[in-house]
Amino acid sequence: MPSSEQPTGAMDTFSKGIANVDGLMKRHPNVFQYEKFAELETSTGYSKVYFLFAASALLSLLLFAIGGTKFISDLIGFVYPAYCSFKAIDAADAEADVQWLTYWVVFASFSIVESAAAFVVGWIPFYFFIKLSFLVWLYHPTFLGAQLIYREVLRPLILPYMKKAQKKVS
Repeated sequence: MPSSEQPTGAMDTFSKGIANVDGLMKRHPNVFQYEKFAELETSTGYSKVYFLFAASALLSLLLFAIGGTKFISDLIGFVYPAYCSFKAIDAADAEADVQWLTYWVVFASFSIVESAAAFVVGWIPFYFFIKLSFLVWLYHPTFLGAQLIYREVLRPLILPYMKKAQKKVS
């Protein structure tokens, strides 16, 4: 394959990706209703997808500059779950309460283990990307990883001590 064909192939793939995101934006206009992007699209002639990517990249760089990868992964592990927890508190759905209480127990346990093993964290390549994936897996509604970790790891470790503590209190 001549080297001149590679950039064209890459550009075709990029153009297809832009078209896919643009199609997504047209199918779900309420999600992408920011008027500034539409104004930029009208005034420049470029798709608002480019400006969405640029804004996302700028925000990511800003967050990285403020606190680095740990800050970003902690934000992702906190902001969305906190929002859902606030919603669950006001909702009558007990299942949502269990999901988010379980998430916070697993999140806190993971944070303690991570702090205790801070010297190991530096040795693991791409640690914060792995952590980010793990945190999303914990709360993503498809996987509900926090419930699995609680049921299979934390509960068997903590339950015997809870029973002993309850006997001493009684």
